[in-house]
Formats: sequence, C-alpha cells, structure tokens
Amino acid sequence: MFAVLVLFICAAAAFSQQAEPEKKPAEKDAKTQTAKPGVKPPYTLTVKTRPILNISLKADKANMADVAQDLSKRLKTPVFLGTERQKEPLSIEFSELTLEPALQLLSPTVYVDYEIDSSGLNPPRALGIFLYDVNQGEPPLSAVVHGSTQSMLIEGNTEDGVEPESEEKKEEQPLRVTYQNYVLSVKAKQQPLPLILLKIGEIVGIPVDIQDERMDLVDANISKLSVEEAIKQLSPNIKMFVRADLSRSERRALRLVLAEPPKTVQEGR
Repeated sequence: MFAVLVLFICAAAAFSQQAEPEKKPAEKDAKTQTAKPGVKPPYTLTVKTRPILNISLKADKANMADVAQDLSKRLKTPVFLGTERQKEPLSIEFSELTLEPALQLLSPTVYVDYEIDSSGLNPPRALGIFLYDVNQGEPPLSAVVHGSTQSMLIEGNTEDGVEPESEEKKEEQPLRVTYQNYVLSVKAKQQPLPLILLKIGEIVGIPVDIQDERMDLVDANISKLSVEEAIKQLSPNIKMFVRADLSRSERRALRLVLAEPPKTVQEGR
C-alpha cells in the first residue's frame, strides 16, 4: 500500500464568518432595549463573560427579533431566527445560565457552530447561533464555516489484482483509522501528522485544510473517542469546527485545520 498527500492551496481566505443568504439576522440596529419614561421595558438582557459566559433575560411579550438582535450584538456572534421565531412574542425569565441552556429556552430547535482550539488554551468560540422553528431542518454545513482551501488524500494499491488484506494484515498497518457509531479510533506508528488528519477526514467525511506542511512523525493509540476528543490528543495546533445540535444533544465535526504553530520571538530581538 502507499499513501500520497496532495495539497491544493487556494489564494482565497480560508474562513469567513458571513452566513449564507438563506436566513439573515434582523436588519435593525442592535441597541440595548430602553424604555420611555414611565413605560416598563419589554425585556432586560444581561450578558456576562466573567468568571464564565452567562446570560440573564427577563421578557414580557417582547419582540423575539429584537431580543435576538441584542443577543447577537452582545455575544458578537450572528444569530439566525426561523420564520415563526421572528413573529413570536417572547415572555420568559431566567438568570445566569450558560450559553447552551439559555439558548434552549429560547427556541425548540437550536444549532450552534463552534471553532475549537485543540490546545485547550481558549474556550470554544461560537461562530453562529441558529434559533430555528420545529421541523425547519438543519442549516447548511457551510452557513458560517467556510473554507476555500482543502487538502486531498490519494491512496491505492501499487499492483492490480492484489487480494484484499486480511484483518491481521490491517492491524499491522502503520496507520489505521476507524469510525463507527460516532466514535473514532486511531492507531499510528511514526506517521506524518498531515497524513493522519487527512485519513481521519476521509473516514469521517469532512474537509481537512493542511496549512502546516511539515511532516512531523506521530505515534498515536486512540480508542473510541469522539472526533472532538480524539483530535485534541494529536496536536495542539489543530482547529476544529463543530456543530452542536442542542435539541438532540449531538455534536458533529464540520472541518479540520492543521494550523502553523505560533511563532516565538527569539531572545535579543
């Protein structure tokens, strides 16, 4: 068997956080709700980032589109509403909930697309929040996660007519990746990290962008973990793009990026 890495690098920017035109955030300016003198405001929204991100909301027949626009501004994240949600009057009260539990109270169907740093130094960053109607369907996979650069793995037999390898032979392969029931296993012995990631992308069915082309050799023995947790064990320089389906308590990988390691400033410069 042989494996050949073919890297296609495009000049366009790798990522964009502009959403597809299918669903647009509310057009009006995202201003904090204020009331005229003597008039009770329809809602009060508070977003705190310390010690962790938490949200408080008290609304009495407030316009859902106004609340979503305000939430988008404070989180610095696009919020997209289903058609019914845009027309819905919102009456609710909760205090100091973290992001996902708060969102689940706002809509029956919720998706959140995240960028995750495998180093664990930074918290997951929400790229897009979708507060959808019942049975509306899932937003496009590229709604907020875009990439114009993609690498490709090409592999095959060197000779025609070779009999399929036995399970014993497969176990002896220097790189073996399996994915079943949403869990990933990786066995690698002195294999280039880009090759491992491309093989994972091929098996899982997601695009992989190799920005760091160095062929550092890696040993790995990862057994039955989620893609998200498995990737964290391979390198601190991987960016993962993940979609959380809060209504079904499911998470799926959307894209992998092997980024160049951060540059260190040499002493004396």
